Amino acid sequence: QVHLVESGGGLVQPGGSLRLSCAASLSIFSFNTMGWYRQAPGKQRELVTTITSGGSTRYVDSVKGRFTISRDNAKNTVYLQMNSLKPEDTAVYYCNVDYYSRAYWGQGTQVTVSS
Repeated sequence: QVHLVESGGGLVQPGGSLRLSCAASLSIFSFNTMGWYRQAPGKQRELVTTITSGGSTRYVDSVKGRFTISRDNAKNTVYLQMNSLKPEDTAVYYCNVDYYSRAYWGQGTQVTVSS
C-alpha cells in the first residue's frame, strides 16, 4: 500500500508561481517513475510530467520551459515547480506512482490561475 499526499496548491495570478509537493509513505527509491497529472473541469486527466528513479524527466509540450519536476529522496517527496502560470493551467493536480502493477493516486490539490 502506498499513500501519496499532495500539497501546495492555491490561487495565483497569471504569470505567478507555485510549488506543489507530493509526500510518499514509502521510500521513493521503490518507484521506477513518479508523475504529476492534472484534470481541468470537464476534461480528461492528463499527464503533465514524470521523473524516473535515475532523475530523467519528461514534460507535456504545454508546460515545457515553465514547469520543473524534482525529487528529494531523503524526504520521500517529489516536487512540481510551476512558473509563468496561465489560466489554462487551472486544474486539480494529482501525484501518481505505479507500484507492483497497481496505480496509486494522491487526493489532489487545486491550482487556480486567475486575475
